[in-house]
Amino acid sequence: MLQFFRKSFTSKFGLALVMGFLLLLGLAFAAGDIAGNQTFGGVAGGDRAATVGKGRVDTSEVERAVTRTVDNLRREQPTITLKDFIGQGGFEQVLRNVIDLTAISEFGKTHGIHIGNRLIDSEIAKLPDVQGPDGKVSEQLYQAFLRQRGLTDAQLRRELGNSLMARQLLNNADLGVAVPADVVQRYAAVVTERRTGQVGLLPSAAFAPKAVPSDSELATWYAANQASFVQPERRVIRYATFTDAVLKTVPAPTEAEVAAAYNANKAKYEASESRKVSQLILPTEAAAKAALAEAAGKPLEAVAASKGLSVAALAPLTKSALALQSSQAAADAAFAAPKGKVLGPIKAPLGWVLLRVDTIEGKAGKTLDQARAELLPELTARKRRAALTDFSARIEEEFDNGATLTDVAKELGLTLTETAPLLSNGQVFGQDGKTAPAELARVLQTAFAMESEGQPQLAEVDPGKQFLVFDVAQIAVAAPPPLAEVKAQAIAEYQLAKGATAARAAALKIEAAVKKGTDLGAAMAALGLPLPPVDQVNLPREQVQAMGQQTPPPLAMLFALAKGQVKLMAAPRNRGWYVVKVTDVIPGQVAKEDPRLPDFRRTMAQVTSAEYSQQLRAAMRNEVGVKRNDPAINALKTRLTGGN
Repeated sequence: MLQFFRKSFTSKFGLALVMGFLLLLGLAFAAGDIAGNQTFGGVAGGDRAATVGKGRVDTSEVERAVTRTVDNLRREQPTITLKDFIGQGGFEQVLRNVIDLTAISEFGKTHGIHIGNRLIDSEIAKLPDVQGPDGKVSEQLYQAFLRQRGLTDAQLRRELGNSLMARQLLNNADLGVAVPADVVQRYAAVVTERRTGQVGLLPSAAFAPKAVPSDSELATWYAANQASFVQPERRVIRYATFTDAVLKTVPAPTEAEVAAAYNANKAKYEASESRKVSQLILPTEAAAKAALAEAAGKPLEAVAASKGLSVAALAPLTKSALALQSSQAAADAAFAAPKGKVLGPIKAPLGWVLLRVDTIEGKAGKTLDQARAELLPELTARKRRAALTDFSARIEEEFDNGATLTDVAKELGLTLTETAPLLSNGQVFGQDGKTAPAELARVLQTAFAMESEGQPQLAEVDPGKQFLVFDVAQIAVAAPPPLAEVKAQAIAEYQLAKGATAARAAALKIEAAVKKGTDLGAAMAALGLPLPPVDQVNLPREQVQAMGQQTPPPLAMLFALAKGQVKLMAAPRNRGWYVVKVTDVIPGQVAKEDPRLPDFRRTMAQVTSAEYSQQLRAAMRNEVGVKRNDPAINALKTRLTGGN
């Protein structure tokens, strides 16, 4: 816990990651984060990845989760591949999360916790992609949503139910977490320490060979290092936009429709009366009668003030509303009295009431003819929305029946536009700063979830106003390009790789010398090469942690070593080697009245609650029982990485 606490104590980003993990667990497989590939089964070992209590985790569910996670990562790391993700342990982490979600759901069911269909319906209704022009769930859009993500209604509901169960059970893990003051003070002293040290860099360029490699040498090296040259997946999208102007003729509302709308809202058009009333409540009937007698000669407010009371002025209310707020007798009396008259006393739930009618507001009723001007625009808009829904359904039906994007564009008289190759984050491949057209923002994620080219879809850009038909015209999978296309870059990287090998050998010699007492600067100067000067570091841990994810790796290492320790670190992409030495560690001094301690205590309580949640997940998993089907899991992993 100490190491974890050190890393995230003063970094807002670190703390967000700590707490966000639990939220991710509860929401990772909700509808917005469900993968877009088709389900599958029949891999070696069966289609069951694990048995969890009385439930099961299918390989298709794991595949969807893995694919979706990689798709999300590609927004920040466009070159990442499934193989890279799995090689770095991502598959196992996602599998654990999927199993944990199922285990939490099984635990909840065992202990009588139920996630009802109406609650799941409410979650589905929140999804923008399934909302029709009227803001309600459209069955056509919902079915399209499921098709795009390769899901059935039952699968979506199961995954939503699991995530809702996780939210209910895990959100309570951090209630009432408190950390003793002495413990907080001890940890605060750790994170407020100061360190001094030295960081030396041996750049690969200083050790790189001058000679250009032969074609055969370069080809052999490139074949072994192609992963460093992988170009991200690119997709070309064909699309056309159109507006609701495609609806050439929408029938005007009929007289019968106008009459039906009028009758359905008859209360709205009936004559009504509301009254603004002031009331004085007294404890007994006798007191109320005495106050009424006084009110004959002075204002009701003055009568109330003389008794240490006040008059409540009620907003204009209808008779039924006043009856609910006071009593039926009070409402009957108020609506029978003229303006300005003081009435009472009347028995009410809180005592005896005196009433005064301050204003009388009446609203005349409207006949059908009088209400027509108000009803027609509303009915016209409603019929237009319905026509748009029917039109969208017809286009989707044509796509489902095999119509191509070209067919539909021709039918609608639209001109198709083709984008440049795009990355999943919307950037144009190879053109810094250039992005996909704005109208594609809502469909880009769907386009990159499609498994093949030529799968046309319909989407709304501006709900009820602007629409888009699109498909993926070309898919270029993430792969390294032919050597000829990147030969100059490959030569430069080849020489840096050779230089990095030589730099490491030199760094090992320097490390040995420094451990024997030689000054780092002197050891580097002894190489006789033009090297950057040694950086002298003198920083508090808090300042380093405030850098968050921008912390230079050598600086992070300096704060992870013990006093006097020396260690080497490779610079990324064969750019050289660092030699890091910790000269001194000065413990922080935190007094009991230090104003930072409350923040430290809150942060530590959050980190502690995260650990409680992890322990709670483990306990639930152990109670329901988990049995993995390793043959099926390994077969899925092999298939995702392109193996046989």
